[in-house]
Amino acid sequence: MKKQFLRVKQLANQTVGRAEKTEVLSDELLQIEKKIDNVKLATHNVTKKLSACQQGGGDNLDKRMHFRKKKLPQSALSQSMLESSSLMGDETLLGTLFQLCGEGQGNLAKDLTNYEMEVEKTVMTPLTNLQEVDIPAIQTQRKRLAKLVLDMDSARSRYHSAIRSSNTGGNQAAAMAKAESLKDEMDDAQSRMNLCRDALATDMYQFVSKEQEYAHNLISLVEAQIRFHRAAISSLEKVLPAMKGQLEQAMMKPVYGLSLEEHLKITERDIALPLEACALALLEWGMEEEGLFRVAGSSSKTKKLKAALDSGIITGLADLEEYVQDVHSISGALKLYLRELPEPLMTFDLFQDWMEAGSTQDPQVKLQALWSVCDRLPKQNYNNFRYLIKFLATISTNSEVNKMSASNLALVLAPNLIWSREEGGNGMEDAALGVMVTGVASMIVQTIIQHADWFFPGEFDFQPSTPGSAGSTPQGSSTMLSAVGDSAEPVNGSGDHSLLADKLHAAHTESTQHDVTQSEGYVPRSVYETAV
Repeated sequence: MKKQFLRVKQLANQTVGRAEKTEVLSDELLQIEKKIDNVKLATHNVTKKLSACQQGGGDNLDKRMHFRKKKLPQSALSQSMLESSSLMGDETLLGTLFQLCGEGQGNLAKDLTNYEMEVEKTVMTPLTNLQEVDIPAIQTQRKRLAKLVLDMDSARSRYHSAIRSSNTGGNQAAAMAKAESLKDEMDDAQSRMNLCRDALATDMYQFVSKEQEYAHNLISLVEAQIRFHRAAISSLEKVLPAMKGQLEQAMMKPVYGLSLEEHLKITERDIALPLEACALALLEWGMEEEGLFRVAGSSSKTKKLKAALDSGIITGLADLEEYVQDVHSISGALKLYLRELPEPLMTFDLFQDWMEAGSTQDPQVKLQALWSVCDRLPKQNYNNFRYLIKFLATISTNSEVNKMSASNLALVLAPNLIWSREEGGNGMEDAALGVMVTGVASMIVQTIIQHADWFFPGEFDFQPSTPGSAGSTPQGSSTMLSAVGDSAEPVNGSGDHSLLADKLHAAHTESTQHDVTQSEGYVPRSVYETAV
């Protein structure tokens, strides 16, 4: 009790400046002491945030281990997907993908569990021990040293006071004896202080020497994260091909916005489903409908028909009977399909060639140029373009009733058949260019519709297609002819083309219809029918 009283008295004297305060730590040790305080604060903040990142939850390791799998969001997601798979059934595409994805999420939860366990063991536990065990031990030693320094300063102060008293008092012997006793007490206090100071310095130096070991915990964290993410990627990469495989096997993809090539490959067709189904429906019910393709149909009906084609519900003419009362919605769905193709039916690559051919002034040269470009279309585009042109030509034959001549059809459909890659620019210049392109494109489509049997000679069947049966004449078999007066000679010099040209020449010579002029620049349909 007396020692505690003397410490308080000495501390008070030091506080008000009546006694000196002895600093027993070197500047180096004082810097280390400050560093220790900062490390404790830093590790406390990092450990707290790192613990918040542990999705397993819980206040201690055992609790987190017990509840981790149950609390992980990935585990809950996996369980929900597996339950959804059972609900949907394995025979459905969505049910199968729920099953595969649920298994993948379950594996991801396992990887996350292993990661969190590793982080707790190799990172969080060492950092927690650092801030809760190692640093507090040093700080406790520092507090003990502070008390011993106060004891030493107090003993020194009392010793010096006794010396002064012995020099002025009457009983010098007693005073000297007391001073000697206080000197022994001072020496003992200093000895104990030195021992504590040396122990504290040892702990501080050891702390500094272990800084590399403490820092390695952060490297362990990053390494654990790398292993987790690699394991997670591996788990997901295992399930992804199976999911994609199931999706590909389903062979069910939206029709609109899908490339022509991919649509034909998936459906194993020669003619695109929307083109064939809508054309057959319009030939059946729309031949006498005024303003076909020009008059807009019901927006809701058109959207419904598009969705039905996308879903695979409509496969032929019989599935379109509910649209008999609004054939304009059928023509609208066909126009929309052509416009939503990623690449126009007449292709990007041939855009400039089409424009150059369509801008030719001489009618005969224009026909020859257009035929040349048309013949360079990819096979699938050629077959579908021929189907469309033959269909439009048939529609135009009844133009006195439906008011849709070749020029009117071309005007509304050409923008959906050909456009450039750069379409959609801004400014008056682009707008003017767009008007010019639209005019040339309309003239191209009008010319091809008007001379459909010249571009695509032979009989043609609009009925549902099977692989290899799109139209009656394969691409390239129609010979490009220059018909002037009674002469006809093939531009293409192949043997098959020459044979067809000979037949055409003979049929044309015998025909009584000799009203083909150089300005018209084509062989009449009757001549082709006779030759073919």
